[in-house]
Amino acid sequence: MPVRVLKDVEFHNWAIEYGVTDEMLCVAAKEIEDGLVDARLGGFLLKKRVAAPGRGKSGSYRTIVGHRQADRLIFVHGFAKNEADNIKKSEKTALRKLCDIYMGADDKRLAEMIGKNAILEIECNEPDTEERT
Repeated sequence: MPVRVLKDVEFHNWAIEYGVTDEMLCVAAKEIEDGLVDARLGGFLLKKRVAAPGRGKSGSYRTIVGHRQADRLIFVHGFAKNEADNIKKSEKTALRKLCDIYMGADDKRLAEMIGKNAILEIECNEPDTEERT
């Protein structure tokens, strides 16, 4: 089973404002699953760069992601590189607690959160993968 890719509703609102698409997040999710991360922040948290349209990753966006290898990945926070160099210690603590909740949720609880639009699921289809019927 492929990794589930999710996004927190606050992250979703940020992504809309900055033009960060689900396709961009799917690329980032694949890179994360392949071990390409920018920083491990402890617990389930990691930092991943996402390129802005028409620009490279180094001057673009930073995302904070909760990740459990081969299971689930949830985008919880985003910021532009020109707005902040990194997250504050207090933000990291809060995001770690949030990701502990998301990572500890079973499939039933995740479905409830998705049903209440607290989190959104992103459909990432591998272009080289054939649909099975």
